[in-house]
Amino acid sequence: MNFLFPAFLWSLLAVAIPIAIHLFNFRRTRRVYFSNVALLKNVEQETSSFRRLKQWLILAARVLAVAALVLAFAQPYLPSKNKSGIDRSGVTSIYLDNSFSMQNEDNNQRYLDIATQKLDQLLGLFKNATNVQLVTNDFASQEQLLSASTKIKDRLTTIKLAHTSRSLDNVFRRQQNLLSRYSSGKNQLFWFSDFQKSTVGDLYKFKIDSNSRLFVVPVQAKTTQNVFVDSVWLNTPFIREFQNNIIFTKVSNSGSSDVKNLIIKLFIDNTQVSTAPVSLSANGSATVSFNFNIRGKGYKRGRITFDDFPITFDNNYFFVLNASPTIRVSHFYSQQAPQQYIQNVFDNDSLFALQSFNVNNTNLGILKTTDLIVLEGIEKIEGALRSEVSDFVKNGGTLLLIPPTSPDVASYSGFLSNLGINGLMSRANQPPNVVPLSNPDRNSIFFADVFEQSIRSENVDMPNVSPVWQWQANGSRILSARSGDVFLSQSATQKGKVFVLASPLQDLYGNFGQNALFVPTMYKIASLSAKQERAAYSFAENTITLTIKNTAANTTFKLKKDKLEIIPIQLLNGEQLTLELPKSNQLSADQEIEAGYYELQANGQRQQLLAINQDNRESKLDFYTPTELRQAFGNQPNIQVFDSVADGDFVTSFEKENVGLSLWKYFLCAALVFLLGEILIIRFVK
Repeated sequence: MNFLFPAFLWSLLAVAIPIAIHLFNFRRTRRVYFSNVALLKNVEQETSSFRRLKQWLILAARVLAVAALVLAFAQPYLPSKNKSGIDRSGVTSIYLDNSFSMQNEDNNQRYLDIATQKLDQLLGLFKNATNVQLVTNDFASQEQLLSASTKIKDRLTTIKLAHTSRSLDNVFRRQQNLLSRYSSGKNQLFWFSDFQKSTVGDLYKFKIDSNSRLFVVPVQAKTTQNVFVDSVWLNTPFIREFQNNIIFTKVSNSGSSDVKNLIIKLFIDNTQVSTAPVSLSANGSATVSFNFNIRGKGYKRGRITFDDFPITFDNNYFFVLNASPTIRVSHFYSQQAPQQYIQNVFDNDSLFALQSFNVNNTNLGILKTTDLIVLEGIEKIEGALRSEVSDFVKNGGTLLLIPPTSPDVASYSGFLSNLGINGLMSRANQPPNVVPLSNPDRNSIFFADVFEQSIRSENVDMPNVSPVWQWQANGSRILSARSGDVFLSQSATQKGKVFVLASPLQDLYGNFGQNALFVPTMYKIASLSAKQERAAYSFAENTITLTIKNTAANTTFKLKKDKLEIIPIQLLNGEQLTLELPKSNQLSADQEIEAGYYELQANGQRQQLLAINQDNRESKLDFYTPTELRQAFGNQPNIQVFDSVADGDFVTSFEKENVGLSLWKYFLCAALVFLLGEILIIRFVK
């Protein structure tokens, strides 16, 4: 028999108190004399002997009661037969998985609630212990300190679902961090989790040192279904007001049963604008399209929603659409006034903001607020224009280069070579040779959403062109002449794009500017130049990068949602703003991060609107079974895997196998029995 608190055994000295009372009982008897005492002497002898026996019985009852009470406080127990059982003097570190997947239910009871109840019972085995740690997915600062088991029990009533998922490798490192500071002996670690494969990591690579014992407690039940939105995207680079727009949604089912005719709803600014039914096979997915119209420019709050139980945290998917963003076009031309084709395209649509400049009379500072630069008919590109345009492209801008009738090949070769386009050759010294263009590639991504009917027809009226230069199309060919020469190419240069045209927009060099193909081609180039803002982000991302225009370097940005305001870790480099999404442990107790819409503000003004969703890895209901867990930890004898915590009495089984038989209750009952025996002896023994 061992004792959990052997220091209490010194209290056995208290048995001297009833012994002293018995030995030093100074009550004196008074003699009474009678005339005939022969009979009384015999009675006195018998009464005295019985009184001494009664006193010895009372003394024994008192001594045994004190001894039993002391032993109860020392908490004796019989060690378990398992030689590697827990060491109650070591640190007990418990991990409780409170990720969103623990919202799943078994018999109408959440996994998190089941785990919390069993954990509360487990802490009963460590009553009065002061060396207990509770770790959750919040990774709060208080979790890096040891606490009394009673305080841990109180914390269990306040634990909520957390949006942050943690790999078990990170959890173990956090537990080890505390053990390295406070532990001096063997320790025991507990993991209460559903062991979701998409979040816990590769358990086959996990190793634990011999000074610790790990108890793996799965919290699992059969999951029938869970539907979630995987992604949302548009069929065009941006949406326009008062026009038909199409948005696509990929919906997945991670459950083991089919889903029939689930109604998916699309909301724009809290107004339902479209619905679509979808059927999903087990572990299957499908793409749903919605047609919608919007009114007004600016940011629109979109939401995909449906009804799916019992897991509901992923029933809403939030996204943001920037309706009809203004595309800023800067048009530079030579001293000779160009044809009006570029002006006619971009001046007649409110989507574009066009500014045209003579290249010899312009302020290049305008490039800082430009999305698309059009260089038309400039014979030589050099000096500040050359360096500024190169930097503009490399920093993410888009350039459309329309050649002059007599280009300076040496000047342009160096310029284009710096942008990754080589092999420029001039044909300006040759008379114009007009040839028709070939039909666009039907599978081209460039034209995929530009033409619905005409471009797919074999009898398209293609323009005639006369190229003045040729180059090596290192990127993609968008249009080609029937002679095989490239006419329009697209190349990627670091963060930007470069479009090169082979012919001037003059009648002598063809009719491309007058052809029906010209307008949609220019529109597509301009649309590709617009800075694409992501529709949605996820809390699973550590950082997000945004493009911010015209902002001072020392500006402080914050995220605001309703009453919640957060100043995240941030870095502004030019126009690129990098934000570190906050974690639960970085917030105060009265702050809670939720999926939804967050305003990015600077100096009290909204800069952008962001939609942030929960990590969809939590939606993938694929778990390690107890059998798989035993296989993963099979070569480590100091790791014990239990069956599902919901099956049988886990705490009783654990106590029998690893704690041993606790005896303090029996000694407490014995103390009460001895005290009761003393009362009965005094009351009834005469």
